[in-house]
Amino acid sequence: MTAIRYEKDNDNILTLTIDMPGQSANTMNAVFREALEETAHKVAAEADSLAGIIITSAKKTFFAGGDLNELVAVSPADANTFFGMVLALKAQMRKLETLGKPVVAAINGAALGGGLEICLASHHRIALDDDSIRLGLPEVTLGLLPGGGGCLRLPRLLGLEKSLPFLLEGKKVSPKDALKTGLIDELASDRDDLMAKARAWIKANPASAQPWDQKGFKIPGGGPTHPKVAQMLAIAPAMLRGKTKGCYPAPEAILSAVVEGLSVDFDTAERIESRYFTQLVTGQVSKNMIGTFWFQLNDIKAGGSRPDGFERRKIGKVGVLGAGMMGSGIAYASASRGLDVVLKDVSLANAEKGKQYSEGLLSKKVSRGRMTLESKQSVLDRIHPTESAADLASCDLIIEAVFEDSALKAGVTRESEPQLAEGGIFASNTSTIPITQLAEAADKPENFIGLHFFSPVDKMPLVEIIVGEKTSDETLAKAFDYVLQIDKTPIVVNDSRGFFTSRVFGTFVNEGVAMLGEGFHPASIENAAMLAGMPVGPLALCDEVSLGLITHIRDQSRKDLEAEGKTWKAHPAEAVIDRMFSEFDRKGKAAGAGFYEYPKSGRKHLWPELENVFVDKEKARNADLQDLKDRMLFIQSLETVRCLEENVLRNVRDANIGSIFGIGFAAWTGGALQYINQYGVRAFVQRAEDLASRFGERFSPPRMLIELAERNGHFE
Repeated sequence: MTAIRYEKDNDNILTLTIDMPGQSANTMNAVFREALEETAHKVAAEADSLAGIIITSAKKTFFAGGDLNELVAVSPADANTFFGMVLALKAQMRKLETLGKPVVAAINGAALGGGLEICLASHHRIALDDDSIRLGLPEVTLGLLPGGGGCLRLPRLLGLEKSLPFLLEGKKVSPKDALKTGLIDELASDRDDLMAKARAWIKANPASAQPWDQKGFKIPGGGPTHPKVAQMLAIAPAMLRGKTKGCYPAPEAILSAVVEGLSVDFDTAERIESRYFTQLVTGQVSKNMIGTFWFQLNDIKAGGSRPDGFERRKIGKVGVLGAGMMGSGIAYASASRGLDVVLKDVSLANAEKGKQYSEGLLSKKVSRGRMTLESKQSVLDRIHPTESAADLASCDLIIEAVFEDSALKAGVTRESEPQLAEGGIFASNTSTIPITQLAEAADKPENFIGLHFFSPVDKMPLVEIIVGEKTSDETLAKAFDYVLQIDKTPIVVNDSRGFFTSRVFGTFVNEGVAMLGEGFHPASIENAAMLAGMPVGPLALCDEVSLGLITHIRDQSRKDLEAEGKTWKAHPAEAVIDRMFSEFDRKGKAAGAGFYEYPKSGRKHLWPELENVFVDKEKARNADLQDLKDRMLFIQSLETVRCLEENVLRNVRDANIGSIFGIGFAAWTGGALQYINQYGVRAFVQRAEDLASRFGERFSPPRMLIELAERNGHFE
């Protein structure tokens, strides 16, 4: 069975139906390349007898793009071979594009990456009018660029400025929006209408060519030398570097391929794009990102961490205890996915205020044209604010999201657990307190689990599921299904104080604060974090969390440990936070003063007095940027290894996804454990030992890591 079916009708219109054998989706692998070459030669030989060509798919989707299994295996030694293969593939697409016969893409499903590039190589594009379909070039999100002509054709079709969001941000759009932007030319109501419109266009346009292959073609909006475009391009690289901080090579390669490609003829532009593509494919960053954001993330979403043997369940009604920032966010996340929500607080006024949080988020969607007023009201109608525990009756799931205090959490658990429906489960949104400890207040600890959301809930994609000592596998399966139901990404960890994400997050924040205590300049600390790939500096994060909450969590943890007969080990950051909180009355962003100043008008800025209170001018002047960057990434990776060693983490994929989606670990690395892999385990251990000798034993590599280095292994 060929990957491309070849069918000519009585009107001599040829339909090429892509149908990769043994695959649920079409991909640009070796089988497809061979089929495309054979098809292009056959079409060229019969061109005189053809009225036109329709390209469509036999799958539910049109075309999924490149084969990532192939791409991730390409090494620097394969660069020349890979470069030649890419050029050969594009030559076949170019052969169909330049036959002089009308070519129509009949887009019956999602067309992403290489799939959209096939469409762009067609003269006319028609898509099904289905809002679930997405069209786009998401390669940049995996550290790649569109290597099948996307960097060439899209700017020639839409103009440079309009094409950049698709290329640099991986923007994906529905068919309706694609029509508005000019990405496609027509919409069709169903499959029959799609094919009928394709045939009609071919008959109406017997001789067809791409605009850029016609004499006198001008790039929409002007080429790179056009005054307006040249002015934009003069600052674009600096703006791009400001966003990537030099950690992500793909956006810069895309901009270069586009601008250089628009400055030369099409054939030369194809070689330019192919060189940049080869450079990215053989580089380490794309391998990090593909491994984590594709393979590991898809494993999680497919249920890789879910216990087997339990039927998938849907939650119908969820109770949320506490209508503060977290509780309100959880209520919104649940209601917006069709669940009925009971939002309980100590007073009806507080609960109503929590519902208003959802109203505000939904109103923004309406104002931006992303939601109708009817849909907004439908979501709000699903949220029932209350002060009565009786209203929690028949909830399939109750999530406690009250203040981080063991006694308070125990009280609300005892009050509300009896209201659960038969087979219902109870969850705590605690970020640090062990689930096993909290489950002591429950009548059925086997039905008690941790669901650690991240703030703001409407934006953060991760939920950390924490399994207590008595949590049953069935409860875990139900919790996992709920997280997927509300369109979040679940990771599963075993119980411990701080679990995984809070432990690792704490090491990052503490390391930055400790650096300040050592005398390094706060601006150097914040900038080093972002240059390492972290989205926000540790001092800014302290302010966001609030120094008061950090102090409270520390004191609660110390109290609980001492009650267990254990010794609390102080961190160098504690003295700095205590001084900020007690001596200078600077408690964080919510209080209007922390490590940063928060003026009523203007942007936040570092508190100037930090320099007088903490900075050692000699040390600040001689700071080693690489040391600062490494300290912040290494300390997180080392704590992640400790979590794996202590069986808090169950697998590598949850560690990598959790570190990026939950903590904001540098995404270019592929995650906290992949950072060690790509650094080289032996080299990482040596560097960690160097940092330990100079900055403290917290950098000493765990036994698991040393043993992995000794056998020249890696995390997998």
